[in-house]
This record gives sequence, C-alpha cells and structure tokens, in this order.
Amino acid sequence: MFDPVLFDLSDGVATITLNRPDAGNSINETSGMALVAVVDKLRAQDAVRAVVLTGSGKKFCVGGDIDEMLHAADLSALMQAGIPRLHAAVSRPAELPCPVITAVNGPAGGGGIGLALCGDIVLASQSMKLRGGYSAIGLSPDLGASWQLARRAGAAQAKRILFLNEPVGAEECLALGLVDAVYPDDRLAEEACALAARLAAGATASFGRIKQLVDGAGTRSLQEQLALEAGYMIASAGSRDGREGVRAFMEKRSPVFRGR
Repeated sequence: MFDPVLFDLSDGVATITLNRPDAGNSINETSGMALVAVVDKLRAQDAVRAVVLTGSGKKFCVGGDIDEMLHAADLSALMQAGIPRLHAAVSRPAELPCPVITAVNGPAGGGGIGLALCGDIVLASQSMKLRGGYSAIGLSPDLGASWQLARRAGAAQAKRILFLNEPVGAEECLALGLVDAVYPDDRLAEEACALAARLAAGATASFGRIKQLVDGAGTRSLQEQLALEAGYMIASAGSRDGREGVRAFMEKRSPVFRGR
C-alpha cells in the first residue's frame, strides 16, 4: 500500500506530492479524496508559511483516471460525486494566506492543468508540457483548467489549447505566461524548495493580503479596491511584521518576519 498524495511540513514549507507515478499521477476517487484531506490538513496548520505542489515520477498529473471512467457504471454519476470535492481542493490554495508554488515536473493534461496552474507562482521543468485532452474524448474542462488557462494566457489561447489538444511545451508556456519560470528537470525541485524557503521567511501576512487584493481586483471597482487597500494597509501598519519591516529598513538590516 502507498499514499496517493504525500504531505510534508518542514521549516514552514508544506510540500504536497501527487504520488501515483505509475499512472501518471492521474486522479481517481481514492487520490482525489486524499488530495482533499491533505488540503484540509494544510489549512489547519498554523505553521505553514509557503506551499509547494508537485508530482512524483516523470509526470505532474495527466488528469482524470481514464480507466476508472471506462469502468464506471454511470460516468455522469461518477463525475457528480467526485468533481465537487476536487473543485474544493483546487480552489482552497487561492484562499490560503500564504504563497503557493506549483512545481510542474512533467506533462500536465486535463484536470492536471488546473492543478498545475493553481499556484501563485508556477515553475516548470523543461520536460513539462500541457495538453487539453478533454475535447478529444468528448468531455469539457474541470478543476479550473479553463479558468486558469484563460486567466494566464487569455481566452483565445485557452480555446486553442482546449480545442486542438496539441502539446504545448515548456518554453511556449513561458512565452504565453502560463508558467513563470522554466528549469532543467534535475533543478526544478531544488529551485522550488529554495523559492518556498525564501517566501516562508518573508512577511507571509503581507503575502496573504496581496493575494486577496490581486486575485479579486478584476471583480471590484476602483473605489472598492482602494477601500480594501486602505483597510489592509492600516492592518499591516499595526501588525508586528509591519513595525519590524519599517524598523529594519531604518536600521539598515534584514527584517525578521513572523507572519503576524
């Protein structure tokens, strides 16, 4: 027996690893429930200051488990039962008051695209590639794949990727803004860990406010955004980290942030 999703917490950095390498880290009912449980566990950990989401083996996540779909007595019922749980797991990283990094260590397809692009910062290996996959088997996107593609690359590119099901390599993903950096395969984990450690040592309460301001900016008017910025700035200025940051700047030293 093995855990389909691994969880590790060290020095404020939580690492979530999809762990079905022999199946391309595809998502079935068991691994989907495990992912939800890990995300729920993560939300309950006050010590978490940064998160890394990655996959084991040579693929990040190829999407849903086609074999499970094939053998389902009622495919629609399978989707109806499973998708709401998975959507909760994908949406919750955006709600975490800390940075989330996805380290896309290989191909991502179908729902794996939604997982790959759900990070605040998306790092990719050179062997990474995206493939829509949905329309090739008569299905439509889930796990936020359509939203993430459109948000990062625009509606036209999202439709091209999802219509044509052609692989989009790492460098093209970088050019389209789908990922933020590309590294050699053997350096991706190291770079992701280093970035997570850097962020975990930062002003994580500030990062949380930045996430909420930026992620919701498109749904607010300027006046609404200014009001929220004002409230967050006042809260930040009264926080321990805010006082420490200003004091360290004046004293010409590195600040020591505590996330509060």
